[in-house]
Amino acid sequence: MNAFDRSVILAPSILSADFAVLGQELRDMAAAGADWIHLDVMDGHFVPNITFGPPVVAALRPHSDKPFDCHLMIEPCEPYLEAFAAAGADGITIQAEATKHLDRALHAIRGYGKRAGVSLNPATPPEAIAYVLDRLDLILVMTVNPGFGGQAFIPAMLDKIAAVRRMVGDRPIDIEVDGGIAPDTAPRVVAAGANALVAGSAAFHGGRASYAANLAALRRSVAAGRAA
Repeated sequence: MNAFDRSVILAPSILSADFAVLGQELRDMAAAGADWIHLDVMDGHFVPNITFGPPVVAALRPHSDKPFDCHLMIEPCEPYLEAFAAAGADGITIQAEATKHLDRALHAIRGYGKRAGVSLNPATPPEAIAYVLDRLDLILVMTVNPGFGGQAFIPAMLDKIAAVRRMVGDRPIDIEVDGGIAPDTAPRVVAAGANALVAGSAAFHGGRASYAANLAALRRSVAAGRAA
């Protein structure tokens, strides 16, 4: 059995949650069957939007024991790694494009006892991370341009996911995708090699009464794709 013969991880992104009641949203999504909670951190500099920082992560931590999958879309990222680690992130993913010293930053994340991840924007080739694979616990392939939720999936990223999967080989590295994930795209990214899916609109649409059904629909679509 290789590292990807396992159930697909669903990581709802709180970017699509109701920010007025984030604690309740986390509790509801965890009860609905989420595996991880994905936290999109944006700085208005690396991406054209601003979300939240370490104090919000720390405030949310008591509301869920699910792993916090923290994606830093910030530049520079290095000065903030310790703060997000202390705030309760279980995994910290940084953008390959947001640091001049990727190896050093990944080493620092692991030094804080956290899972180290790297994210690739759509135009960034997999070769950008070829020499840091042994520092990685997760690779996040962006299937939209980062900065806003609700964008359309970029089909060309399927080939990129497959290339990343070949590059990873038998290493125990999760391959995550973020952007436009829904029941129609989830089976395609899993078939290409992903095993962790970030879902924003697809997870949160319809309000809390729909969360369990939304996640179940994603899981059914993946299962049907595997059976086809």
